[in-house]
Amino acid sequence: MLQVAFIRENRDDVIKRLAKRNLDASQMIDEVITLDEERRQLQTQLDNTLAESNSLSKEIGNLFKSGKAAEANELKEKTTLLKERSKTLGEQLNTTADSLNNLLYKIPNVPHESVPNGNSDEDNEEIYTEGDIPKLHDGALPHWELAKKYDIIDFELGTKITGAGFPVYKGKGARLQRALIAYFLDKNTAAGYTEYQLPHLVNEASGFGTGQLPDKEGQMYHVGEDNLYLIPTAEVPGTNLFRDELLSQNDLPIGITGYTPCFRREAGSYGAHVRGLNRLHQFDKVEIIRVEHPDNSYKAFEGMIEHVKMILRELKLPYRILRLCGGDVTFASALTYDFEVFSTAQDRWLEISSVSNFETFQANRLKLRFKNQDGKTQLCHTLNGSSLALPRVLAGILENYQTEDGIKIPEVLIPYTGFDKI
Repeated sequence: MLQVAFIRENRDDVIKRLAKRNLDASQMIDEVITLDEERRQLQTQLDNTLAESNSLSKEIGNLFKSGKAAEANELKEKTTLLKERSKTLGEQLNTTADSLNNLLYKIPNVPHESVPNGNSDEDNEEIYTEGDIPKLHDGALPHWELAKKYDIIDFELGTKITGAGFPVYKGKGARLQRALIAYFLDKNTAAGYTEYQLPHLVNEASGFGTGQLPDKEGQMYHVGEDNLYLIPTAEVPGTNLFRDELLSQNDLPIGITGYTPCFRREAGSYGAHVRGLNRLHQFDKVEIIRVEHPDNSYKAFEGMIEHVKMILRELKLPYRILRLCGGDVTFASALTYDFEVFSTAQDRWLEISSVSNFETFQANRLKLRFKNQDGKTQLCHTLNGSSLALPRVLAGILENYQTEDGIKIPEVLIPYTGFDKI
């Protein structure tokens, strides 16, 4: 959530930067400024009325002590009117504050100055590529055919049990899945991230805290009876560990990692491009999350990019990095880089990671603050990244490592799988 003071002091710049999202925010921004002015005026009136009432109460007490009961009773009538006015002002203040907060919840984060203009993923900017695309043998198969051929992932069985988008991993497929999770967690903890096991359901406050609500409400599975949401990513419970926290500057930086299943409704996703592991309703992911001093967050962002690069180098998968344009960057993010692995059998790029800096947007919703060395309170910066999402990494391994007599296992994963070929 954007800070009102920031909006008030940078009105034109906020509108200009939100225009990168193809959003004309001028009316919303002006309404925020108007509501904030009303809120401040009401707060001043309420404070003055309460102060006057308190002063009169003291005066009434002194008059009673002095035996001037008649004068005291006259003033009591005035204090009654002041209390009624205080109640009315308090109700008006709460209504105005709620209207202001509800409007702020609808305004996305302002994009970083480096975010390119654009309408969709077709306008994202490729900034880096690495790795050689392998040449496969004649008759090479896409991963969903390989999964069936070697009996390692059963999509039809998952459809029977639950529905489309809930695959069942079997035998060496399940072992490879587990190996990837363990490998990712080991790489992250070796880089200084503390491992957490996190809840797979969150409450409404957690969804609002990281920006999934109200923006992505229709994409989340909702348990209505308990008003809980299945997590779309470990970012949500992981970042909410620090909700309503006042940290010391010495506590920063904080880095955590965790493995969770992720649940996404992905409403309206159909067609060949979502076949197999390309688009799922339930999938596994290992996440990295950082809480940073504002002065260090973009240095930390670059460090996260290098960390994901290192993992993909070890897996020897060809990949590229995209800087997302204004029309594709997520609601809460100021800057996002996407990693995509090349699927040789499908002849297309598959997104496998997003690394994002949210600056103070999530921290303001979360009330996540720290005291600097001068004793002043500031909002932290929050960042997260996939390290990594498993389905498309697994698809890339199956397709790019296939041979005529089986699927090789990346060398770095053999100690985790216990076998070198499927």
